[in-house]
Amino acid sequence: MTTLRRLAGSSPSPSHPLLSRLRSAAASLLAREYGTEKKGRGTKKEGGRRNGGSSSAPRPGFVDPSSWRYFDSRAFGISDGDIPKDAWSVLTKIRRQGFDAYLVGGCVRDLLLKRVPKDFDVITTASLQQLKQKVSRRCMIIGKRFPICLLRMRHSVIEISSFSTAGDFVNRSEDVDLLEELNDYDDQDILRWKNSMRRDFTINGLFFNPVNYTIYDYVNGVRDMRKNKVCTVIPAHVSFMEDPGFYARLMMEMNYMLSYGAAESSVRLLRKYGLLDILLPFQAAYLSDQMKGKSSDSDLMLMKLLANLDKLLSADRPCNCSLWLALLAFHSALVNSPQDAQVIRAFAALLYFGTWESTIEFLEEDVGAHVPFVPETLAPSQTKMDNIMEQTSHLASLVKSSVNTLSNLDALQQSLARFADAPQFSGVVLVSNNERSRLLRIFDGLDSDLTSYDGGRGMYGIDHMLLKDGHPAEVRFVLGKVILDTIIGELPCESTEDAALTTKPVSNHADGSHAPLIT
Repeated sequence: MTTLRRLAGSSPSPSHPLLSRLRSAAASLLAREYGTEKKGRGTKKEGGRRNGGSSSAPRPGFVDPSSWRYFDSRAFGISDGDIPKDAWSVLTKIRRQGFDAYLVGGCVRDLLLKRVPKDFDVITTASLQQLKQKVSRRCMIIGKRFPICLLRMRHSVIEISSFSTAGDFVNRSEDVDLLEELNDYDDQDILRWKNSMRRDFTINGLFFNPVNYTIYDYVNGVRDMRKNKVCTVIPAHVSFMEDPGFYARLMMEMNYMLSYGAAESSVRLLRKYGLLDILLPFQAAYLSDQMKGKSSDSDLMLMKLLANLDKLLSADRPCNCSLWLALLAFHSALVNSPQDAQVIRAFAALLYFGTWESTIEFLEEDVGAHVPFVPETLAPSQTKMDNIMEQTSHLASLVKSSVNTLSNLDALQQSLARFADAPQFSGVVLVSNNERSRLLRIFDGLDSDLTSYDGGRGMYGIDHMLLKDGHPAEVRFVLGKVILDTIIGELPCESTEDAALTTKPVSNHADGSHAPLIT
């Protein structure tokens, strides 16, 4: 089975569910396993083969029946008191009507990780209509594609799903029904297993029957938690394609991490848990390649760029995702085609000042020494001023081409080929066609005749409202600032919210002076 990691929710705030979920995934489970495969038919605690036949070999994308596990919840320190009275009441009412009922999903995961679940979800063999008719008339059926019941209790609202509804509305694992090898297995095991195969991640595919203290694990969810992994149940490119809203949610979560002043630490955290391999495989491969023999990544150009980006953003002053995507495209271009430091400086100055005339004046000034980076920059600088325009325009075309590594599977795979130890290709790209077009607009006109280029903003400071909306001129300005801060060293800065929003020319050509580099 292809092992892939998941990105949970995220936020710029340390208390947001993203960081807590990542910490949950990182927590070690010390409880010992009670039993593995069990034989017999008809008991609710035990599952396994009928008549004791042999299991089949594992198949890619499928769960090997021999890996099915049954755990005693008491071995993990889970007590009856850990489950609130409302959840117990729902489970009891359903069972009194002759149906099976289990706690499922995130609440089981959190109980195993010794965390207090924020809610308790239930799944049952009863249909949603049976729940409403026989369990409680207060059950409210909601949802069209994936209908569920909401039952308002005294202190909480319990979400109840049905095995039968899940089978009707989810088509991702139609081949599951064709596995003849499962004919010898317990019906309840097969029912739970099929449902677990339709879930997104292994740590969310656990079932818990607190009545007999049994946790059912058909997708190695407990194993993955012990290994600090967050893995998709089936190959990511299959799982994600079947969820039309997945990419939108993924971009939203990535934007929370990278747009609010915590990009550097977020990338480091994603890499630590193996999530970067899936979400940003090119950047993951770059960091793995550059970190060979090193204990710190702080001197790498990518991390410097992200650190300087973070200095300009905060929870109440975020950027649009187009800024950090443009930054990644710029850096990818340098990794694939290293450039003279003077050319990089010219490109960044053009983004910042907005005109080629101001860029040339800036280059002729002694602003500061270049900070060398390997492999991104070439040294020593050999570029002459008479051909720097052509090379700057060429770099812009390379950056525009690098946008494809974020939006096109073939381009991404081709870029990964340069790394000897690139991560296994997941078939996932973050950027939609619409976002790709938006990214390319940031670099419009930079790969042609620069003498007539005019991308100036006419004012000092960052307009954080425009930056949050992804206004191309604002994104260009801040991107230029971040690059200049990285290759020259941090320059004086202020914000439009810290100083008067006075419209001024970018440079004063009468006295030859330039406006300071500011935020």
